[in-house]
Amino acid sequence: MSLMMEAKMNALLEKRQKALSGGGIEKIKKRHDQGLLTARERIELLVDEGSFEEFDMFKGHRCHHFGMEKMETLGDGVVTGYGTIAGRLVYLFSMDFTVLGGSLSETFAEKICKIMDMAVKNGAPVIGLNDSGGARIQEGIESLAGYSDIFLRNVTSSGVVPQLSGIFGPCAGGSVYSPALTDFTVMVRNNSYMFLTGPKVVKAVTHEDVDVETLGGASVHTTKSGVAHLAADNEEQAISQLRELFSYIPQNNMEAPPRLDTNDSVNREEMGLCNLLPENPNHPYDIKQLIAATVDDGKFLEIQPDYAPNIVIGFARYGGQSVGIVANQPLHLAGVLDNDASVKAARFVRFCDAFNIPLVTFVDVPGFLPGTTQEYGGIIRNGAKLLYAFAEATVPKVTVTVRKAYGGAYCVMSSKHLRGDINYAWPTAEIAVMGAKGAAEILFAREVKENPDKAKEILEKRIAEYSDKFANPYEAAKRGYVDAVILPQRTRFRICNALVMLEGKQDSNPRKKHGNIPL
Repeated sequence: MSLMMEAKMNALLEKRQKALSGGGIEKIKKRHDQGLLTARERIELLVDEGSFEEFDMFKGHRCHHFGMEKMETLGDGVVTGYGTIAGRLVYLFSMDFTVLGGSLSETFAEKICKIMDMAVKNGAPVIGLNDSGGARIQEGIESLAGYSDIFLRNVTSSGVVPQLSGIFGPCAGGSVYSPALTDFTVMVRNNSYMFLTGPKVVKAVTHEDVDVETLGGASVHTTKSGVAHLAADNEEQAISQLRELFSYIPQNNMEAPPRLDTNDSVNREEMGLCNLLPENPNHPYDIKQLIAATVDDGKFLEIQPDYAPNIVIGFARYGGQSVGIVANQPLHLAGVLDNDASVKAARFVRFCDAFNIPLVTFVDVPGFLPGTTQEYGGIIRNGAKLLYAFAEATVPKVTVTVRKAYGGAYCVMSSKHLRGDINYAWPTAEIAVMGAKGAAEILFAREVKENPDKAKEILEKRIAEYSDKFANPYEAAKRGYVDAVILPQRTRFRICNALVMLEGKQDSNPRKKHGNIPL
């Protein structure tokens, strides 16, 4: 090796080492003392060992204001590149809080936009690890323009390649919109927060005293706002959740989700399901027991478990095939549909449809939640979102009605009328306009009023008559709205077979720019 080449190589290695140190050894040590990982350490945990290839390591800002011209920031506060997760290509960016608080500049945004463009061209997901104080104030409009460039790509990439976000620190102001536009967001409890305006601005404008955790912490966004989908106790767990999410989704909208081999037999029967439902049809049970009993190896990744718990959504597999599951939860509000549950499920259904993930729906719904709070909150509009999502979806759709399916809620929950492909029902299913008691009180009100002495006896008789006639799956089966009434213990077998049969399904919607979902 020539002396010139050796000198050049040493200069490269020295420059590379400087870039790898981010904001410097002291700032890295400070983060470690706080129990936090660096931007690159997060990437190393997320991707397969040795697979990460970094871009634009030496890219720096172009700002010449407020003394910035004297400050060199190799990489400019964000690490970008590509790697693999379980051998599958993924593009990544990880914000580096040790460099100017991870603030976004013009060049910072350019680096992110570059890998987002590459992701679309090469048909691979994007994962963003956010840890930023927001726009770099010294740059003014350039930083705002950078945010807008990222937002545009979030939107144009939506439904083309999956986008996942991890929040590992502050995410305030305009920076919150990029994660909000992605498909799934994971937060870290007590370490991450998201809000448009911070506590000081809130205090000045509304006179509320609030801290960052109460205003926009993980507990807020996973229980109240629905902005975040999963919360982790630490950074390692959050990264594990991102990897698990990634395992269920395809590379892009033109591919099928990955299949995993399983030793769990398709023919496995679960006799315990015969005892799942209480004798009293008004008593609750846990729909997650049904899900766990039927999916491969009992493994179910629930999404938004603490938000609108009256409906359950998440990913699982049947016969190795990735599916999205939507299920009413009788343990909470009897499984009714309300504003939050409708929106939660609708967005999940649309994600699955965009990325070729079949939908399996378990139905036990007594209707929509009544009351002024729901009506004023837009239950008509929000319930219509779920209806729209299921009707629009062209992926394979398998529905199992377990117990109640009343009124408009029956229609909305992936019924045959919304292009459900296979609709099963347990023998315990009650598919009707409403419950027997309510129906009898309306239908036979005059008879009861005219015979006050026998009112109770008449009503009980009429309830039994209505129940025999309508509170069962057979009237729907007569009309082909239920394809088969099945034994509970054979639910897994039926779903697995239906999904295999539907693998070659081809369906489409009329040509249009896009529909006008009732937002």
